[in-house]
Amino acid sequence: MTLKNIFLKPVDRPIEGVIKADDEASLRLEIEEYVLTNEVEKRLEEFLDAYNNYEGANGVWVSGFFGSGKSHLLKMLALLLENREMGGASTLDLFLPKCSDNEILRGDLKRAVSIPAKSILFNIDQKADVISKTQIDALLAVFVKVFDEMCGYYGKQGHIAQFERDLDSRGLYQQFKNEYEGIAGRSWHKGREQALLEGANIANAYAAVTGGDQQSAAGILDKYRSEYRVSIEDFADNVNAYIEKQAKEGGHEEFRLNFFVDEVGQYIADNTKLMTNLQTIAESLATKCRGRAWIIVTAQEEMKDVVGEMSKQQGHDFTKIQARFNNRMKLSSADVAEVIQKRLLTKTEDGVNQLSDVYHAQANNFKTLFGFADGSATYRNFRDRDHFIHSYPFAPYQFALFQSAIQNLSQHNAFEGKHSSVGERSMLGVFQQVAIQISNHEVGQLATFDLMFEGIRSALKSQIQRAIIQAENHLDNAFAIRLLKALFLVKYVKEFKPTVRNLCVLMLDAFEQDLPALRDRVEEALSLLEQQTYIQRNGDQYEYLTDEEKDVEQEIKNTEVESSDVADELEKIVFDHVIKQRKIRHDAGSSQNQGQDYAYSRKLDDRLHGREYELSINVISPFHEHTDNEQMLRTASTYKADELFVLMPSDERLVRDLLMFKRTEKYIKQNISVTQQAAVKRILNDKS
Repeated sequence: MTLKNIFLKPVDRPIEGVIKADDEASLRLEIEEYVLTNEVEKRLEEFLDAYNNYEGANGVWVSGFFGSGKSHLLKMLALLLENREMGGASTLDLFLPKCSDNEILRGDLKRAVSIPAKSILFNIDQKADVISKTQIDALLAVFVKVFDEMCGYYGKQGHIAQFERDLDSRGLYQQFKNEYEGIAGRSWHKGREQALLEGANIANAYAAVTGGDQQSAAGILDKYRSEYRVSIEDFADNVNAYIEKQAKEGGHEEFRLNFFVDEVGQYIADNTKLMTNLQTIAESLATKCRGRAWIIVTAQEEMKDVVGEMSKQQGHDFTKIQARFNNRMKLSSADVAEVIQKRLLTKTEDGVNQLSDVYHAQANNFKTLFGFADGSATYRNFRDRDHFIHSYPFAPYQFALFQSAIQNLSQHNAFEGKHSSVGERSMLGVFQQVAIQISNHEVGQLATFDLMFEGIRSALKSQIQRAIIQAENHLDNAFAIRLLKALFLVKYVKEFKPTVRNLCVLMLDAFEQDLPALRDRVEEALSLLEQQTYIQRNGDQYEYLTDEEKDVEQEIKNTEVESSDVADELEKIVFDHVIKQRKIRHDAGSSQNQGQDYAYSRKLDDRLHGREYELSINVISPFHEHTDNEQMLRTASTYKADELFVLMPSDERLVRDLLMFKRTEKYIKQNISVTQQAAVKRILNDKS
């Protein structure tokens, strides 16, 4: 049976990996596919409690790492609180079955939905297209723009929206639109986009509806443009007026207008001014609208990370914003694993039976197969049969390790795009891609860690993955290329130790795998990659090399070192670290010389180091010209009765490491003070 037959839903069905705040197309499907995890359920209860019983904090901060489902949750909240109708069913009706037996949550949801509300959902970067972040009121301008658009005014040009709003407040807006269409022969919606060219028509229509003369109406829009100022207070007043109007028209006691802002964290993260702006907007809305206007935002990190990093630079006190955004919803990695399992990896009945057999056959080997050794962090293993069936064909460590890999790559600017956020890929998308790739494998086979690389490949900067592209073009060892991808993913994950043993776990592709054979393949691939300078070895750990590191590593390999320097280093290791004693104690029976210490000459490869004494120890190292030929050694070296010969086994690795050590030392001495590039300095410091 192949893997694709054990999944309940076709694994290659289109799953929207990335939920876009402004995408209206498949709303019903998005709601039906939404997985309410235990964690989100708890967070949702806390939020609804605050929403239903307003106590001063009108901001909600939704945080979590990339792909944890922030945007999806934000969109669900926007649809729920407004209770949009979709294909004959309301959002609430579609959502309630997900709450199963949580009566508190069901009650809170119904109560929240019973308050009539309008949601404005937008991605801040998309809406800020024309607004530069350096403007002090950049953030406010985005809020004003989306609010104007929702009211039906022209959001792109604030002064035109103001002109429309003033007409509307006098009850003349509709009349003006009709008048304009009569004069200009086109709708006002078209006309306002070219307002500069339409001055005369606008003036005529304005004069007609206000009963003024055309002379004074001539430059009406220019007046608005020159006098248009936007302030947070005016914005809050306008929002409040809108809420009052809606409540009155609908005959409701209460009406709410909620702003749902996607990815605000990265938009304001590097700019304190924008941060205080956000806080002031939330504050003014709280004062003016008294809990009837909420701001719900998503951000990559926990608020304290965004705020904390800035407070180091600016030393501002951000307690106020934290007080405003007191309702925190943090999404964690456990959620993601649960969502992937429920949306992607649910199994058919046949699949469950088959996997039960696999589980019982293999359960005792899990520790050996998936346990990381050599001082690596321990990742969760399969807990029990159910956990195994839910996760298969993935191993539990892959969820956490991949997430860690993404976060660390993102900190090292590996991804394209303006922000630390990874943008276009979600965890779900990556796991789906891997599942599709191995869907023709037999049951009993596993997803290897290197497959995750393809899922993020398109989002990576090209220079950071150049080594992999190069390897794909030049190496004809497919396994080595896969291993290189796995090493790339774990490059910055400090808690993972890339030793041969641990790399074998990452590359394990079936339960019936011959482990010693796998180890040999991994070792062979590693030595090929090291030889071709795709990776470097540090003791027993292997590390992917980025471009700058590669250049440095290559230059070090090309550095010439004197053979005498290498010999001196080896001599130090042998005599100072291994033998240690400078003298030999004479312990023979009843001789009168008993207990006396004798100094000895230190020789390495027949070369004397230091002073000569009567006795000597001569160490023949792998660097000796006849190191492999004992017969030649016996004839070449004149044996003396008072000389001890120590023959070291010829060890290629010792030779390589020692040469590398001396070359690195020399290269760093020559370059550390010369180099200007911060990146290269860091690499040299690491190497030293």
